[in-house]
Amino acid sequence: MWTDVMTGEFLGTTLMILLGGGVVANAMLRKTKGTGSSWLMINAGWGFAVMVGVLVSTSTGSPYGDLNPAVTLAKYLLGVHASVLEVARMMLAEMLGCFTGAVLVWAAYYPHWKVTRDPLRKRAVFCTDPAVDSRLANVVSEAIATVVLVFAIGSMVNSELITDRVLPYLIGALVWAIGLSLGGPTGNAMNPARDLAPRVAHWLLPIPGKGSSDWGYAWVPIAGPLLGAAVAAGLRWVLF
Repeated sequence: MWTDVMTGEFLGTTLMILLGGGVVANAMLRKTKGTGSSWLMINAGWGFAVMVGVLVSTSTGSPYGDLNPAVTLAKYLLGVHASVLEVARMMLAEMLGCFTGAVLVWAAYYPHWKVTRDPLRKRAVFCTDPAVDSRLANVVSEAIATVVLVFAIGSMVNSELITDRVLPYLIGALVWAIGLSLGGPTGNAMNPARDLAPRVAHWLLPIPGKGSSDWGYAWVPIAGPLLGAAVAAGLRWVLF
């Protein structure tokens, strides 16, 4: 059964990927207004995308604004989410929203796929890949970034200095900061749905000259964030 929480998670992740994938498309694809833009712009765009996603999610049915199966897993381990069924429903909605957002990015930049020759630039709009392909190191990098994300969000939620009204803006700033500091090795997905669902969209969509979807790497931005979420939940359980 589809629930209000699922609606909120679906709409939030749709907007998150539309804006986050959109800023990468603007920078990576040829003959856009932003072609060749900087790593700073991409990370700022992703920070704002997460901020908007949280605001949309929490105003359209989800009191949580997770947007991320890793965050949802950590909250389940910490007792915030009560049941496996609730977790499964939220993760499904997050996956569907990320897929929908990726399709919308494809549509928004439709003429630019054909004029962009490099298949790696096209794939980068949808999913992550490592700067240096070392799978164990890549998993560790993703896990570290996700530990920071989940642990810091938990600290913000529990801080007496922060109200619920400002939390989405601070989470956006946090994602921006993590991207600038820890995004170099893998582009830090920190979110299995953010990487897997758009990768599926890349595989399915009729993108001219798109090349491989690199399924051999696809497990890394799933395993790393889930591992990081479990570690962060364990740290919060032990320390607090």
